[in-house]
Amino acid sequence: MAFIDPKLVPQITLYDGAKIPCIGMGTFGSDHADGEAVSGAVAGAIRCGYRLFDCAAVYGNEKEIGQVFKAAFDEGVVAREELFITSKVWNDMHGKGDVLLSCAQSLKDLQLDYLDFYFVHWPFPNYHAPGCDGDSRNPDSKPFTVEEFMSTWRQMERLHDMGLVKYLGMSNMTIPKLEAVLPLCRIRPAVIEMELHPAFQQPELYDYVVAKGIQPIGFCPIGSPNRPERDKTSEDIAATEMPEIMEIAKNHGVHPAVVCLKWAVQRGEMVIPFSVKERNYTANLQCVTEDPLTDAEMEIIRRADKNCRLIKGQVFLWPGATDWRDLWDEDGTITK
Repeated sequence: MAFIDPKLVPQITLYDGAKIPCIGMGTFGSDHADGEAVSGAVAGAIRCGYRLFDCAAVYGNEKEIGQVFKAAFDEGVVAREELFITSKVWNDMHGKGDVLLSCAQSLKDLQLDYLDFYFVHWPFPNYHAPGCDGDSRNPDSKPFTVEEFMSTWRQMERLHDMGLVKYLGMSNMTIPKLEAVLPLCRIRPAVIEMELHPAFQQPELYDYVVAKGIQPIGFCPIGSPNRPERDKTSEDIAATEMPEIMEIAKNHGVHPAVVCLKWAVQRGEMVIPFSVKERNYTANLQCVTEDPLTDAEMEIIRRADKNCRLIKGQVFLWPGATDWRDLWDEDGTITK
């Protein structure tokens, strides 16, 4: 197995000066990789040189990943303080006291004393069963409200106060939502996860987050070709099949996925690609250490944005909602 020295991996500086790797491994196996396969990839990634791992309770594999972390620590492969590990509270655990229980369960499953980052996975308590059909709807789902979100966030802040979480994060947010909640936060998010890839660059949200001193983390950085079938539509545009990406990849002699990752890191994002294949996750890590894209290539990609959201979240819609665009405040308004 190839080893990429973690010291060669570019780092991102958080608002307090802490430095973390610009690239990590996601652990969402989607519909094609079970807990054993994902944890096996995590074990290989640690030995390959990865030091950032993006986990979540709803992925259903934290117990298996926790066994890998413990083995790596026990065998001296890596020290706990060398790793940056995230988890997320799922939508069905937003109630009073539930966030603390959710975090405690993730810590137990991952066999850790603390998490480096803890996220509110989605900004509302709309639950759907794992693996449900894309047309499924929960009749108890409801629109985002500031009051409910802040109730959840206060529990997140308590986790930070208790030393169980180093940094707090939000995910799947919009500018209207952030405008409403950021002024109310006692502890502001250090990071925000959002869908980001060459076909969906979200420049307004990206620039807004950066201007607030919050680090963007891009999920689906290569367009998530293995995302669940419920999240696929005929209008989707694959980032790795965009002519601009393919041409740049040809010029560099690399796979188009590599171009997507290089673009993201050079743009200033953190990225969390996932693969169970050793050759892929090794290439993902190595590519950010060498052969950068030119300024001209970066501009070509910037201008190629297709505004094509892949993770639409339609399973979270509430009774009376028009379509998935209501989740993303495309009319600029939210329920206060």
